[in-house]
Amino acid sequence: MSETNKVAIVTGASRGIGAAIARRLAGEGHTVIVNYAGNAAAAEELVGEIAKSGGTAIAHQADVSDAAAVTRMFDSAEAAYGGVDVLVNSAGILKLARIADGDDALVDSLIDINLKGSIYTMREAAKRLRDGGRIVNFSTSVVGLKLETYGIYAGTKSAIETITGILSKEMRGRNITVNAVAPGPTATALFLDGKSPELIDRMSKMNPLERLGTPEDIAAAVSFLVGPDGSWINGQVLRANGGMV
Repeated sequence: MSETNKVAIVTGASRGIGAAIARRLAGEGHTVIVNYAGNAAAAEELVGEIAKSGGTAIAHQADVSDAAAVTRMFDSAEAAYGGVDVLVNSAGILKLARIADGDDALVDSLIDINLKGSIYTMREAAKRLRDGGRIVNFSTSVVGLKLETYGIYAGTKSAIETITGILSKEMRGRNITVNAVAPGPTATALFLDGKSPELIDRMSKMNPLERLGTPEDIAAAVSFLVGPDGSWINGQVLRANGGMV
């Protein structure tokens, strides 16, 4: 384990890609705040797993669509560890519908969590991250693929890509990089739930490597952007999709 003495907030970290990122960053020496919205048991289990591996992590409940809760999460991290160096915005939901069929509840939930939630955390990070920090947002490779029924979801992520580039410029003078990772189909419950084996097989073969991504593949991309080797990458979107688009 390397010693970084860096503090990282990973949103949506109780399972899937977020949990893989938390494990990876903790293994590289970061102190990790494992953010979760509702699954306290999974978050605490991950914290215990990280501790057994020699890392440091704490769980913190906060719905990222609640601006006050996001502020309290940063307050708590600063009180416990003196500051925050890294924000990884992996919290998100995936709901699919044709544009004509997307009801108000679907639209509101995608905007509240995927868009507003990321803006709220970025807003705090922009004011409070220590100099030399890192922000990694999450988009989706569907922004390039433009698959049917993904329109509203991809729309929220397309906005994140634009905001990522703008925030990277607004951080001028503080040596803080702002980038986004755009996964392709990744073998998580979020992706697999509700899909037939035939659809999963077809989507796994859409890229020339002919497999689904793993949460660890995505965590490796985040690790690169957060670490010293990614220090010259700024305002970019890294499409981690096996060459699909």
